[in-house]
Amino acid sequence: MRRREFITVLGGAAVSWPLSARAQQQSTMPVIGLLNSATLEAQAERLAAFQQGLKETGFVAGQNVTIDYRSAEGLTDQLPILARDLVRRQVSVMVATSTASALAAKRATETLPMVFLTGGDPVELGLIASLNRPGGNATGVSFLVNKLVAKRMELLSELAPGAVTLGMLVDPNNPNAEPDTKDAQVAADALGRKLLVVKAAAESELDAAFATLAQMQVANLFVAANVNFIAWRDKIMALAMRHGIAASYTTRDFVMAGGLMSYGPNQTEVFRQIGLYTGRILKGAKPADMPVMQSAKFEFVINLRTAKAQALAIPPALLALADEVIE
Repeated sequence: MRRREFITVLGGAAVSWPLSARAQQQSTMPVIGLLNSATLEAQAERLAAFQQGLKETGFVAGQNVTIDYRSAEGLTDQLPILARDLVRRQVSVMVATSTASALAAKRATETLPMVFLTGGDPVELGLIASLNRPGGNATGVSFLVNKLVAKRMELLSELAPGAVTLGMLVDPNNPNAEPDTKDAQVAADALGRKLLVVKAAAESELDAAFATLAQMQVANLFVAANVNFIAWRDKIMALAMRHGIAASYTTRDFVMAGGLMSYGPNQTEVFRQIGLYTGRILKGAKPADMPVMQSAKFEFVINLRTAKAQALAIPPALLALADEVIE
């Protein structure tokens, strides 16, 4: 997506603001500080859904609220710096759209209201005290995608009933990498499969990861939940196609862009929910009293065009389970 198209998708909300313009807008309207791990372009559709949620509570970017976007551009170590900068600017609400950005925001402030999105357990991560009564300054949405590991492994194994080894791609810098890997290993053991884990902390490391999978003749890959993988999805899917690897992804974004299959939450709805919660806080609600929302809508999507391109035969039983089949 080109930058001009990206800004259009975000409804005119600027990605970066001149200091004088920002100061003028902050004096007349509340400011949302949105902290994002991946590139903003990679999250454009989801951020548009976030704005839709805001709109449903009466807030429109550029009219009665300002959104100050901060992206780490895939560099996780930049998140604490960006979070502290938003705190210094005294934004009205901090919005963190990944586990890594949520942890950075939480460490940066215990007082500014915060809305987070995480695929992990926010209590275990230390973001809140409890799901029903978060306490403190934070609340948000948890889609517990990390708890869906066993289901995704099961679906992947049904795609390849004869495979002895299943692969798994993780980003070691992701806070959920270790628990994800443990959950996947338990699931693989229960299915009687071996698990080969390959790692990529940067897009440049993907080639080596896939080369290892190919060398070990692993034909089926579990791509772990990770916001950077969304930004790198074109390369991940191209490598999967090149090496003849059948890959399972977390969200439908991958499948709509040409990936083979996915099982996970509806991300558009999740980001809309974040927008709704942010709007409520801008109207005076306290995060401490707002239960963490848990996404309950999951979808299994298969791309038959990709399957045909890879000469894969999708078992009829698997097709019957799909919520959507792209032909």
